[in-house]
Amino acid sequence: MSHVHIIGAGLAGLSAAVEAVQLGHSVSVYEGAAQAGGRCRSYEDSHLGQIIDNGNHLVLSGNTSVKRYCDAISADGFHIVETARFPFCDIKSGARWAIDINEGRFPSWVFSAGRRAPGTTALDYLPGLKMLFADQRAVIADLLDQASPAYTQFWEPLILAVLNTPLDQAAASLMRPVFTETLMKGGVHCRPMIAHHSLAEALIDPALAYLKSYGAQVHFGCRVAGLIVDGAVTAISLPGDTRTLGIGDSVVVAVPSWQAQKLVPDVNPPGAGEGILNIHYAFQSGVKEPEFLGLVSSLTQWVFVRPDMASVTVSAAGRALAEQPDVLAARCWAEIAGAYGWAAEPLPPYRVIKEKRATFDQSPDGLKRRSGPETSIPNLFLAGDWTATGLPATIEGAIRSGARAVAALSAP
Repeated sequence: MSHVHIIGAGLAGLSAAVEAVQLGHSVSVYEGAAQAGGRCRSYEDSHLGQIIDNGNHLVLSGNTSVKRYCDAISADGFHIVETARFPFCDIKSGARWAIDINEGRFPSWVFSAGRRAPGTTALDYLPGLKMLFADQRAVIADLLDQASPAYTQFWEPLILAVLNTPLDQAAASLMRPVFTETLMKGGVHCRPMIAHHSLAEALIDPALAYLKSYGAQVHFGCRVAGLIVDGAVTAISLPGDTRTLGIGDSVVVAVPSWQAQKLVPDVNPPGAGEGILNIHYAFQSGVKEPEFLGLVSSLTQWVFVRPDMASVTVSAAGRALAEQPDVLAARCWAEIAGAYGWAAEPLPPYRVIKEKRATFDQSPDGLKRRSGPETSIPNLFLAGDWTATGLPATIEGAIRSGARAVAALSAP
């Protein structure tokens, strides 16, 4: 078998590395940062005195690529909620409800007033069918009734969380695989999965240990400066060093789209999309297992609660990213404290994390620029959630992209 050089140790790169060693390839991974994980990295925050995730992520039980990856690296770091129940609270009205998806394929939950959003009817959920047949030019807002209670209490919070893009800009076709791989298969495929302690413990550290056991080399603080090409990639340029490729060796570029363009000039990938705001509060919540809550009529969109922490996520954060951290922290804490019945003062210790380029451009124009794993250079392949996986910018998409890249380089 050949040697596979992987540029980037985010989930796409780690997935590619795991897939490659399983197929018998030897592997080297080059990561410019001091640690692996990319957007799913975790680190010890000295101010909070805790391990925190760079951002909050929700995985669903129907994410088959995540499951396959976790099985391969023997990872068991997720708390799987027993039912596909998604609780919500309206901060202004105080109303509470849950989207409670039944186990089987037939969506009986939409016909039960107690299992859908208040003030909605079963007909309010039919527009979801339009997304199954939407072409790449359609945006989601054009397919939904924005005056319907279902828009603010179901569609908008769901789609913002998945696509991190305002609904008047988000490509409707990206929701098709979300529906067909999870929602349309019933609640057994929609159960939320939340990392017990951290994303690193759930997805990153077990992968690094697995790769080490197979002799794979992972180089941190090793930013690739460029690729030397003579018909095929012949060498990788590193700071103060050059790695020469052997006959039959391959390279997988598994970095964000805007970085990939610098390494692979003939690729014109999607640009950066919307930013995400995350705020972590060091707080003794008292919960025994991780849980979450969706908020509407608020800046806060989702709250993830662990025994010693409460974390906020705001997708497509827009102008909120320009606000001062103390203002954002106070506002979001007041919202989640009201929802949970916690004391609004004093404000717990917090950490505000602003990701200004959290995902790739998921508009119709952005989709046109997604690339497959192959390039015009025979031994150079692409991975990353921005590639043409058919999925949105998700953990599932990132992991799937790495596997697809290795399948392509291993094809006869």
